[in-house]
Formats: sequence, C-alpha cells, structure tokens
Amino acid sequence: MAPIAERRIGMTTFVVNIPLERVGVLIGEKGTVKNEIEKRLGVTLSIDSRDGSVIIDLAKPVSEGGDPASLFKARDVVTAIGRGFSPERAFKLFDDGVFLSVIDISDYVGRSHNSLTRVKARLIGTGGKTRRIISENCHVDISIYGDTVAIIGEHRDVQAAEEAVLALVRGAPHGAVYRMVDEYARMRKAGGPPIPR
Repeated sequence: MAPIAERRIGMTTFVVNIPLERVGVLIGEKGTVKNEIEKRLGVTLSIDSRDGSVIIDLAKPVSEGGDPASLFKARDVVTAIGRGFSPERAFKLFDDGVFLSVIDISDYVGRSHNSLTRVKARLIGTGGKTRRIISENCHVDISIYGDTVAIIGEHRDVQAAEEAVLALVRGAPHGAVYRMVDEYARMRKAGGPPIPR
C-alpha cells in the first residue's frame, strides 16, 4: 500500500490522500464524522471517494477569523483516520498538546512483503501483547495499518512510544523494549520522565 501523500496547495489548504477503504470511515454514517471535524475546527473537507484525496480548507478566510492552526489539526485527524484509528480516537487530536506521529516501516526494512509482515508481527505481538504494553506504558493510542505505525498522544509520550517501536523495527529483543517502556512509565508516574532521544 502506498504511503500517505500530502502536499500544500495554498496558504489555507492541505491535500491529504487516504486509503480508499478508509474514506467511508472519514465520512461517517450520514456524514457525521466529516461534519464533526468541520464544525469543531472551522474547516471544510472535500473528499474524493474515487481516489481517496481529501482537500482541507478553512471555512473562513484568516481575515475573517479563520484559524490556520485548525488546518494542521484537521490534517492530523484526517491522516489518523486514514491510518486506521477510529474517529473517536482520532478526535483526541482536537485537543491542544495531543500529537500524531506516523512511522513508515518500509523506510527502515524496505518494501519486501516478508520483511514488512515479520516486523508488523513483532510490533503487534501474540494476541496484541506488544502493542498493548507500549500503548499502556507510554499512555498513547497505536494503530498498525498497512506499512505504517501511527501514534496519538502527548508529545513526550509519543516520543517514548516511537523509540520503542523503532527499537523493535531494528531488531531489539522484546524483553529489552518492555523494560524500556516500563522504566518510562515509572519515571512518568514519578513526575519527571526524561525527554526520549
């Protein structure tokens, strides 16, 4: 599956491409998801269900109160839904201080189907155990979809989860990664986790 493409086409416009099978989720039953994004962020979404392209514009020009920061939030919400998150989880990105990170596994292991399948299996773990341990210890939501791993959470938490994911992608033993995220959770609870590298 081709990675998500995105390009700026104007000062107040983004275009994001999502997989065709996620278009219906982005629109929602009777347009509910699309409408919620537009209402909450003051944007308009033009969704092409033939190719999965989504044009995101401000509903009002900046001169009339349109907020350019809303474009970035809308882009991230659309991208998150395109990367397999439910709308409810993607909507966490409406909040300030909540971020989206998308890691393309093929950037690290190439496009070989066998390599991608093996690495995704390592990231998910038996019965979803590995994904759950990273998610719970780092306080993030994780979606493994296509050739990508998408993470939603607060900045430091996302960084910690990225570090764990990339360690597994590069072949680190599961036990070492579990210890890493357990230590992160312990430090976080104590109120002072270091900023991950």
